[in-house]
Amino acid sequence: MNARELLANTLSADANTRQDATQQMETAAQDNYPQYMLMLSSVLVDEATPLHVRNAAGLALKNALTARESSRQNEMITRWLSLNNETKTKIKQDALMTLGSSNAKAGTFASQVVSAIAAVELPQSQWPELIEILLGFVNNQSNANLRIATLQTIGYICEAIKPEILSLRSNEILTAVIHGARKEEPSSDVQLAAIHALFNSLEFVRENFDRDGERNYIMQVVCEATQNPSVAVQVGAFECLVRIMSLYYDRMALYMEQALFGLTVVGMRHSDERVALQAIEFWSTVCEEEVELAIEAQEAQEYGDLPETESKFFAKIALPEIVPVLLTLLTQQEEDAEDDEWNVSMAAATCLALLAGAVQDSVVPAVIPFIEAHIKSADWHQREAAIMTFGSILEGPDPAVLKPLVDQALPLLIDMMTDNNLHVKDTTAWTLGRICDLLISSIKPDVHLHPLISALVNGLQDSPRIVANCCWALMNLADQYGIYYEDDGEAPQNGPLSPYYEGVVQALLRVTDSGSNESNYRTAAYEAITSYLTQATPDAIGVVQTTAVTILQRMEHLLSIQNQILGVDDRNNWNELQSNLCGVIICVVRKLSDGIQPLADRIMTVILELIRTGGKTSTILEDAFLVVGALASALESNFAPYIQVFLPYLFPALKAHEDTQLCTVAVGIIGDISRALGEQSAQYSAGFMTALLENLASDVLNRNVKISVLSCFGDIALAIGPEFEPYLPTTMQVLRQAGAIEPNPLDYDLVDYVGQLREGILEAYTGIVTGLKKSVKAVLLLPHAQSILELVQRCLADDERSDSLTRTAYGLIGDLAECFSGGQLKQLFLSQWVANELRSRARMPDETRKTMRWAREMVKVATQ
Repeated sequence: MNARELLANTLSADANTRQDATQQMETAAQDNYPQYMLMLSSVLVDEATPLHVRNAAGLALKNALTARESSRQNEMITRWLSLNNETKTKIKQDALMTLGSSNAKAGTFASQVVSAIAAVELPQSQWPELIEILLGFVNNQSNANLRIATLQTIGYICEAIKPEILSLRSNEILTAVIHGARKEEPSSDVQLAAIHALFNSLEFVRENFDRDGERNYIMQVVCEATQNPSVAVQVGAFECLVRIMSLYYDRMALYMEQALFGLTVVGMRHSDERVALQAIEFWSTVCEEEVELAIEAQEAQEYGDLPETESKFFAKIALPEIVPVLLTLLTQQEEDAEDDEWNVSMAAATCLALLAGAVQDSVVPAVIPFIEAHIKSADWHQREAAIMTFGSILEGPDPAVLKPLVDQALPLLIDMMTDNNLHVKDTTAWTLGRICDLLISSIKPDVHLHPLISALVNGLQDSPRIVANCCWALMNLADQYGIYYEDDGEAPQNGPLSPYYEGVVQALLRVTDSGSNESNYRTAAYEAITSYLTQATPDAIGVVQTTAVTILQRMEHLLSIQNQILGVDDRNNWNELQSNLCGVIICVVRKLSDGIQPLADRIMTVILELIRTGGKTSTILEDAFLVVGALASALESNFAPYIQVFLPYLFPALKAHEDTQLCTVAVGIIGDISRALGEQSAQYSAGFMTALLENLASDVLNRNVKISVLSCFGDIALAIGPEFEPYLPTTMQVLRQAGAIEPNPLDYDLVDYVGQLREGILEAYTGIVTGLKKSVKAVLLLPHAQSILELVQRCLADDERSDSLTRTAYGLIGDLAECFSGGQLKQLFLSQWVANELRSRARMPDETRKTMRWAREMVKVATQ
């Protein structure tokens, strides 16, 4: 079979043919990678080959060069770079030649291949002539397809490669892109490709945006493109403006005044929804930026500093012009719109909510006349828009400003839960949910609570969308009343919801009895049940206990019928139900704590059966394991009888290195068990440590799981104390090696990972030191103290460190000092960096400052 037939067969409608061809392709890639890549490029460049086959070749080439997993990506980079120059040159030439194909779609496939190769080679200082070649193609006025595909390629490259790699060519790249986007360009397709390339390169050309003249020209071209005869170009231009506002907000004052304000307000009224949506998104972005700037300004003021960027208050200035447009767009609802369908009405509501956050109290007088004029309108579009407006402005303005309005509106909104229009009821339920979430103090228990809960419970019998919103509103009631009373100090014996607890939970349980989950309403009901059980006051504990029995009965029933489940949809439904039920059981276990003991045997029996029979689905295993972890934490030493029957399921999960989430949960269970059993867990520690060390040695296991493994060493050491001695040498060696990793400052992902890794290492050290410090085995730490403190010093020297890492580092210094208060580490603690770090700073949360002061006292004792 030749290459064309093989590629065509990968697209076959017949599953067996498709699977066989795909397998042959994978084998060819493994057995002879150079020949495989040459085969694909020869098909891609062949103008006589059908387009769909060329597409398959281009996709296969791209997939042989890019991967989401970093380990897989590194493997692909290595494999490509190992090719001889002749092979690489031939593949690159084929791809470049295809950019100018007579079929524009083939050029698009080629642009992805060229950019994928560039993403591999340019960071290695290879293929230096590429940009020169591409710039030459852009200037080729005789071949529009070549210019379009080349602009696409430039955009992809700018998106994929760090700006500093091509910083020396940024001016030429920008010139080529802007040239194609100008209004003088005769081809709208070229303009569109150039606008998309500009969008992808906007972060790449940051230095150009810093220069007034260049920035002015870029903004002129983009603004002119919003008036292009081609709607697609207009959409692309507005997309650019959205991204420009996000990246360069502080440079936009002049352009807002001269052009952007008018262009975007007119754009929101555009007859083509695609343009209107992007113009609305522009103002949503402005509001998001100004909300962030307000937060930063407040934080800076608290510390006596000036914010790095000051708000220009674009949203507040534009408020009189923006609000009427948004309110008009809110009335353009589509009666049969799907839940997930994004339209101008939904976009306008989102923008209005963001606007309320940005301008705060100022939004209230701007929208109240609209609400008052339309909330009782005979036209459902007007009624729903008025309610949506009210619900959208509930976060941002001062609650004191909103409270009188909510007091006035609540009775009317509760009555509107019986409106004859589905959309009005749906939005009313959502708005009530927002009030329950954001303005709980406005709900007077003796006035509003009974009619409110009655309306929401009645809504549980309505359409799925309304049920989901009623569940959410009921959940917010429980959560916010819980927080409300926690703030007042000790939890009361009862609360405002006490008279309704049993009725509400029973109503929610009836919703969860449904066989379907349209609009996620069944899941929403389970989430609401979880909130009610979590926030239950002592007088409602009986409801928690009876609900636990009901949930266990459901789990047992599901387990009894699982052999009758045949279809994929039924299996997915079964899995989802079990996950929801596990979530409720976890909540009950945490709520009842050691009071769960009478149900513990039944819970473990159900969970072990679920693991045994439903364990082919990793999400089921994860949920079941989380139940076990919660039960271990609740029962503590009383969990011991269940260990032996559970371990045969735990160890295979620990070895499931390719399943990141399951392996993470399994590692966490070891920590839960160790903490629960304390010294009793020593008998299991050898098996735990062996499995964890195997995980660290795995080439397949996700690196983030390995951070959890390191932290788990600390849990085990803390639990078994001196019994950790046999594992100490290996553990300390592993931690020292991991702590020596230094990130490349240009690799932001690696910088972030190393920060998390170091925090995991410090947590492990903390557990080990704490576990040994009050025993005769503490002396075993002396040889390791210097390397521990060296890591602490490196962590505290990092300006980008997290507050939790800082606090953990201070705590570890204090633990070591307390452990060796006899002066054994006096010289280490007298190091200048220790004194410098253990000083109060202005920007330090109270908890961190408290830990730092304790560490300072311990060091003082250890150095006397």
